[in-house]
Amino acid sequence: MNKRASLVCQHLEHISRKALEDYHAIIRRYVRNREGVYALYKEGELYYVGLASDLQWRLKHHLKDRHRESWDTFSVYITIGDKHLKELESLLLRVIQPRPEGNHQGGKFANSENLRRRFKQDIKSYLGEQLELIIGGKNGLKGTLRMRAQEFDDSAELTKYLNGRGPWHLKAMYKRKTLHARVRRDGKIRFAGQLFDSPSGAAREAVGRAANGWHFLRYERAPGDWVRLQKLRH
Repeated sequence: MNKRASLVCQHLEHISRKALEDYHAIIRRYVRNREGVYALYKEGELYYVGLASDLQWRLKHHLKDRHRESWDTFSVYITIGDKHLKELESLLLRVIQPRPEGNHQGGKFANSENLRRRFKQDIKSYLGEQLELIIGGKNGLKGTLRMRAQEFDDSAELTKYLNGRGPWHLKAMYKRKTLHARVRRDGKIRFAGQLFDSPSGAAREAVGRAANGWHFLRYERAPGDWVRLQKLRH
């Protein structure tokens, strides 16, 4: 039985406006080209709720538009699919946060990744890199630049997209069968007992002829949200 697709695949709740300003590059990785619901709060009270087909642009816009002084905290709920009425109800309950004397249901997501832990880890990694660039240390600026150069010199095409995380799982449909592959931490793809440096190499092995692996293979961008590898290039 296939796992039911979820409406909400990732969420990041009650983050300060200052974090959005200071770590916009990190949050941009989460919401770029993603659609969903966002909420703006002022001193804990809901101020504004909106839908957006591009959450990155909308959040950045609200730092400068007429609402810019009216909120100090925000939440984002990245969505996929539609017609999931139960989850939509849960989403609204989480955004509105009704008083206890009203609706007692808290609102739960069936299969959503809470991005708060990842956000903390990414901030620590970012601050560590900035500290090394500013004051040096064991590695210093030269070590940091050398490490980054080695990452981009790696023969595996997916290395620069891993962002320190992995392994990934990939899948593809071919002749009504689901094919599975795995991206290792070094960016190499393991498929059919072999290692490949590029998605197209793995795709060639799967179909027996030249194929565009970036279009053929999909990765799970968020729980239940399988998209083509070419999305990484965007």
